[in-house]
Amino acid sequence: MKRFFEIVFCLIIIFILSPLILLIALSIKLDTKGSTILLSKRVGVNNSIFTMPKFRTMLVNTEIVETNKLKNANARITKVGKILRKYSLDELPQLFSVIQGKMTLVGPRPALTSQNELLEKRQKLGIHRIKPGITGYAQIKGRDMISLDKKIDLEYKYLKNRNLFFDLKIIFKTIILIFNQKGILH
Repeated sequence: MKRFFEIVFCLIIIFILSPLILLIALSIKLDTKGSTILLSKRVGVNNSIFTMPKFRTMLVNTEIVETNKLKNANARITKVGKILRKYSLDELPQLFSVIQGKMTLVGPRPALTSQNELLEKRQKLGIHRIKPGITGYAQIKGRDMISLDKKIDLEYKYLKNRNLFFDLKIIFKTIILIFNQKGILH
């Protein structure tokens, strides 16, 4: 039932936001050279590797690492990228990953393949057994501003307490946080 709901929800959102999605793609193309979409290898359910799309917010050839580990990250973010990141619009292409079944709307954020400590802790607690999400419990509780241990603790709480009501609460709080722009470092 959840899968059906997510597919229908994503299709409706993509349809409603299609003019915005096209405007974003055009803006990225006019702002900088290179692709409008960044494809990065991420760790999915049961540690499977998948390719996750995002709107490109950084200059071409920027190393794909955690933003907080990138040297001089603010200088690498494009003009359009600053706006996209501010409102989390760079995440919109992930709706297609939800439709494909690689992601879900709510779950732990998909880790980069280089985030070894995060991946090990998720494996130890069984968090790796659930699909990664566009948003998650850790995102509404601090996003970039929380420690790795706090993030893992929140993801574990989500694993143990996940249900439709909890997911809807996380989606609602995510929307509020996007407009408040809390917990975003870059």
